[in-house]
Amino acid sequence: MERQTRIIKRNITKKREQKERMDWNRFTFIDLFAGIGGIRLGFESVGGRCVFSSEIDPDACKTYAANFGEIPSGDITKIAAGEIPDFDVLLAGFPCQAFSIIGKREGFANETCGTLFFEIERILNEKRPPAFLLENVRNLMSHDGGKTFAIMREHLTALGYHVHAKVLNALDFGVPQKRERILIVGFLDDVPFHFPEPLPPEQRKTLSDILETDVDAKYYVKDRIRESRLERLKDKNYPKPYISHENMAGSITPHPYSSALRAGASANYILINDERRPTEREMLRIQGFPDSYKIVTPYSKVKHQCGNSVAVPVIQAVARQMLDALKQQEVQKEENHADSNADKSRSPEEP
Repeated sequence: MERQTRIIKRNITKKREQKERMDWNRFTFIDLFAGIGGIRLGFESVGGRCVFSSEIDPDACKTYAANFGEIPSGDITKIAAGEIPDFDVLLAGFPCQAFSIIGKREGFANETCGTLFFEIERILNEKRPPAFLLENVRNLMSHDGGKTFAIMREHLTALGYHVHAKVLNALDFGVPQKRERILIVGFLDDVPFHFPEPLPPEQRKTLSDILETDVDAKYYVKDRIRESRLERLKDKNYPKPYISHENMAGSITPHPYSSALRAGASANYILINDERRPTEREMLRIQGFPDSYKIVTPYSKVKHQCGNSVAVPVIQAVARQMLDALKQQEVQKEENHADSNADKSRSPEEP
C-alpha cells in the first residue's frame, strides 16, 4: 500500500512538472503599440500566436485589421492588465517621438509619449511573462546623457528581468534601408541570449530587388523639383538605381539604399534616382514586409505607417535568437530536473 501511494504521488508530481514545462514551439504574445503589425509578423514567423493587440491610430488599425483579421484594442492606458489574456512574450514598439533626434527629445517630460514606457512596466509587473521585446529609436540609449535608458533598465531589472539591449541596423539584416533602432530584450530566467549577427552581403536585398519596374506617372516629381535636386546632388555620376536623401541643410546625397523612413518626413524627403517618390509597395518592401501585405489606405497614410513601423527582418532575427535561448533554457531545466530525480531515487547505500 505504501509503495502504491509513493507511485501515485510520483505520477501526480510528474504531471504537474509536465504542465509547467513550456513548449516554445507554440508560444503566445501580445502586440502593444502595434502600428501595422511589423513586430507581430516577425514573431509569427517563428511560431508565435498573438492573443491581444493594442493601437490607437485609426488608419493603422484599419491596415492591421485588413492583414490580421482583428481590430486592435484601443488606448492601452485605459486597459487593465486583468483584461489582457495570459501570454508568454510582451512585444512593444512604444512611441519614439519623445526620444527621437528629429523630435524635441523631451523624454519622460513628454506626457503623451514619454511616459508610455510605464504602461509596459505596469503590464509586465502584473502579468509576469517569461520574456519581452521593446523597440525604439537609437537615440533612446543616449537621451539625457544616458539617464533615460538607465531609468528604464533599472525599472525592468527591479521586476526581476535580465535585460539585454543593442542598436541594430536594418541594412545588416537584408533590407536596403539604413535604420538604426535599439532592441531591448528581457527574460525572467538568465537565458543564454545573444543578439543576431549581421547577414553576409550576398544575402542582403538591394534596391534593384525591391524597386517596381512599371510605375505610374503620379509618383514622378515635377521637372523643377528634379532639376533642383540634380543641381545639388553631391555625386552627379552616381550609378543607378539610388535613393537620394535631402538633409536639413538642403544637401542631396545619393546612396544604394534608403535613409530611414520617417512618418513626418516631407513629400520629397527621399527620391529614387531624383525622379520619383517610392510607391506604397516599395515603402513596405524597404521595411521588409511581404508582397502579400494588403494596402488599404491612401499614399500619405501608408507613408506615415511605414515611417512608424519596424524593419521586419530585424525583428525576425531577434525573435529567432530569443526563441533559441528560451528553448536551450528549457532543455537545461529538464536536464537539471532529471539529475535531481536521479539523486532522489538513489538509495542511501548507492555511491
